[in-house]
Amino acid sequence: MSAEAIEHVLCVPTLLFHELGYFQGFQPMADRYLTTLLDPAHTLFRPRNEVEDDPSYKQLIPYCVFRHAGQIFHYRRGKAGGEGRLHSKRSIGIGGHISSTDRLHGDRRYFEAMHREISEEVFLESGFTDRCVGLINDDQTPVGQVHLGIVHIFDLDSAKVRPREESILETGFAPPSDLLRDLDQFETWSQIVIQQVLTSATEA
Repeated sequence: MSAEAIEHVLCVPTLLFHELGYFQGFQPMADRYLTTLLDPAHTLFRPRNEVEDDPSYKQLIPYCVFRHAGQIFHYRRGKAGGEGRLHSKRSIGIGGHISSTDRLHGDRRYFEAMHREISEEVFLESGFTDRCVGLINDDQTPVGQVHLGIVHIFDLDSAKVRPREESILETGFAPPSDLLRDLDQFETWSQIVIQQVLTSATEA
């Protein structure tokens, strides 16, 4: 692969994440972390093919959950998806890496990348309000060891989300109770959000 073809993705040193306050699972106090984690003084772009197996860096990933009338958008990851370790897993999260080709800087670059990833993966044909509800860290899986998820809930005016990428299969909306019943079919990040955000009293 040529140097020009290698994607460079936004990372922070894992040590920095530990200094800010290590956690396993879900952390609702996002502001405590993001001011530092999205500061260009602390971030760097590294070749994706190198950091995917290097737990000394955490790749920052917006993880967007779509909700309408209490029901959650879900899908199954096909084999055409970029992260082979998640193929065939069910998911409620849309999002991906922040790339060096995203033009803006700091948190503006982050939000630009988040909306780019959404538009690449699905047709979102509804108005919405969105908010960041917390972070996910999962050091118990190889994928989780090299990524840090930033969870956003999108409350939609209508249930109009259609797949754009061929790797997004078997889509639909379902109440959190249904997703909880099938929890073992979901990727770990989705399991964490379903259990600790969507089925909690504050998010019901």
